[in-house]
Amino acid sequence: MSFPNHFIWGAATSAYQIEGSPLADGAGASIWHHFCQTPGHIANGESGDIACDHYRRYRKDIKLMQDLGLQMYRFSTAWGRIFPNGTGKRNQAGLDHYQRLVDALLSAGIAPMLTLYHWDLPQALQERGGWCNPDSPKWFADYAATLFETLDDRVAWWVTLNEPWVVAEGGHRVGELAPGHQQLTEVPWVMHHQLLAHLHAVAAYRELGKNRIGLAVNLEPQHAYTATAADQAAAQRRDAYLNRFFLDPLLLGHYPAELAEIFGDAWPAALPLAAPSRAVPRLDFLGINYYANAYVRHHPTHFANAEVVPPAANEPQTAMGWRINPEALGELLHWVKRRYGDLPLIITENGSAFADPPLQNDTIDDTQRQAYLISHLQALEEAIAAGINLQGYLAWSLLDNFEWHHGYSKRFGLIAVDPQSQQRTLKESAKRYRTIIANRGV
Repeated sequence: MSFPNHFIWGAATSAYQIEGSPLADGAGASIWHHFCQTPGHIANGESGDIACDHYRRYRKDIKLMQDLGLQMYRFSTAWGRIFPNGTGKRNQAGLDHYQRLVDALLSAGIAPMLTLYHWDLPQALQERGGWCNPDSPKWFADYAATLFETLDDRVAWWVTLNEPWVVAEGGHRVGELAPGHQQLTEVPWVMHHQLLAHLHAVAAYRELGKNRIGLAVNLEPQHAYTATAADQAAAQRRDAYLNRFFLDPLLLGHYPAELAEIFGDAWPAALPLAAPSRAVPRLDFLGINYYANAYVRHHPTHFANAEVVPPAANEPQTAMGWRINPEALGELLHWVKRRYGDLPLIITENGSAFADPPLQNDTIDDTQRQAYLISHLQALEEAIAAGINLQGYLAWSLLDNFEWHHGYSKRFGLIAVDPQSQQRTLKESAKRYRTIIANRGV
């Protein structure tokens, strides 16, 4: 492989998954801190109270990033560290922490990409309705403006929201993620208010910022399981729900027509299928989080009358039960270009969880993760050669971390982290990635 000289190499994390110390220095509790306290929500009763202790060990972790040759590090700020109550008086200690983190990254020659929201809404705002509250876009814009005013002189890449669809689906329909609701009627409003939050934040950035602002969405090609009309229609419905729910109104100006059919009476009459007006450019780049594709068949009792067919036991898959299909990543990038135009794209997340072998001779030989990494980078190289405007790749994740409702049972990290000792160990995939970065390919 060979990538362009300007191609950006990096890795990504999120605040609640690695920081630990969620209430330190005057921070307010997030919905994840609250969610983890309820028995039965998280595997083994675990939480992000300690996680990777990155809040206190970030300088050592930045040295590891330097050792890997990372050019960019994507992280998120915890809203409750800046505004303990979500709004109102800001907590200078929390803001100072992120200023120190950004300054340390820059001193190490690593460009920060700052994500403003990676699922950890302040619990105080959840108690006021959370993303279902029509005031939530303004809450978010005010929080975002504070970060813009403080850090835009040092942060050149901004991400407003991470995976808004997962916030709605996992947190409000399925209930396996915070805040743990199972209310279908909440989903359209959660999505709509996140859309408005992104637009309000971008409008604020056009006034306050001078660099780039974008969005990170999880996208997943949906293939019909068979050639039957029923399965084809089921795949289209799931594509509308997962892939187009946020991007169509953001970039085309309307919600997918299939949503009215999917939601039926749960689609609020007060919510139009037309999107808000396009007063300002809506993004400078689009971040894509890709992990797998799906095969879909019609099912009369499943949501949207669509069922995702799990991979067979002999199909390549990760420890999450997700198919390994790097070709679908290239397919996805071409679909984005056809549907939404020639946008600057960055892979803001891509990675794999496997049951890593034990530490031997001071290393962890994670051959499956190495193969996953290389095959997906090959797909990206082919996409660039075919004219896709892809500007960078951020591996998920830098560290083994708190993997939401799975606790610490699923390991995505290039760097192993022992939850008890906090010892860091570069896996062989990290060393391979270091070589790839140094040589702009393999």
